[in-house]
Amino acid sequence: MNAPVPPADLLRSALAGLLDGLPPKTAAQAVERLIANYRGATPTHAPILRDRSDVAAYAAYRMPATFEAVCAALEAFADAVPGWVPGSHVDVGGGTGAATWAVNATWAGVRPVTVLDWAEPALALGREIAAASPELEGAVWQRSRIGAALTIESTDLVTVSYVLGELTEDDRASVVDAAAGAAQAVVIIEPGTPDGYARVLAARERLTGAGFHVAAPCPHSAACPIVPGQDWCHFSARVARSSLHRQVKGGSLAYEDEKFSYVAATRFPPEPAPSRVVRKPQIRKGQVLLDLCGRDEALRRETVTKRHGPLYKAARDAEWGDAWPPPEDTP
Repeated sequence: MNAPVPPADLLRSALAGLLDGLPPKTAAQAVERLIANYRGATPTHAPILRDRSDVAAYAAYRMPATFEAVCAALEAFADAVPGWVPGSHVDVGGGTGAATWAVNATWAGVRPVTVLDWAEPALALGREIAAASPELEGAVWQRSRIGAALTIESTDLVTVSYVLGELTEDDRASVVDAAAGAAQAVVIIEPGTPDGYARVLAARERLTGAGFHVAAPCPHSAACPIVPGQDWCHFSARVARSSLHRQVKGGSLAYEDEKFSYVAATRFPPEPAPSRVVRKPQIRKGQVLLDLCGRDEALRRETVTKRHGPLYKAARDAEWGDAWPPPEDTP
């Protein structure tokens, strides 16, 4: 029996022929406009993805990075809730479905999936791409206004990835409240910028106010010790660039790093969390400097040296976003 193909490989294959027949200039123009929209600070009341060329360019340009960022957030979340597997999933503003692929990469198996988006071309292409995954064959792609009128059927998991920045402040609050009212767990991901972090922080406050417990990345549900305007909490995911990805983005490197901010919260208490590495570890001669957010609701720097033995090797291998100390070294 052949081993199952990993979702990342299935997604890469599904995206490979996406721009066939689309003039390179048209794709490049669509990508430039999308970059301007996604980096802009003005919320829109209309879908950013307008037609097939927009959606194809978006999928080629953004889906690999969105997939890896959501995977990284979900992996940290899954570590915080071992044994819990979502039995159903709703992806709010899911567009072409990157988060649905990431959920299946994190928790194997078939589950009811509903993707809500207000751009019909995005839903159509998402449905087309999902045909490559047996686990997504039964997914429902539903047109829905993402805002104050949003309703979400009861579900185990709601994801909201790279959506809040497109909404007005009131609509953001409504979407987070709707997710909290429908789900056992909510995961929200935004770009790893000061503005993206501020949106995640506001969503985090609404979720904890609704009785949710923060499971990741924070090791506590108290107020975040990072002050917006002075610093921002964000993480990084490495994205392998396919030839298609390099063509659309005009890059030459075989990879890029996607910066993202996120919060994962649950109705049920997660496992007691260790500290979290909140900056890229600084490796120096004979020592590693780790910036940590801990259960004591404070930020601190820990220096791990060769005198710490196996912990020193673990520190040298630690990555931005990892739990610390690693599970095998936790008393």
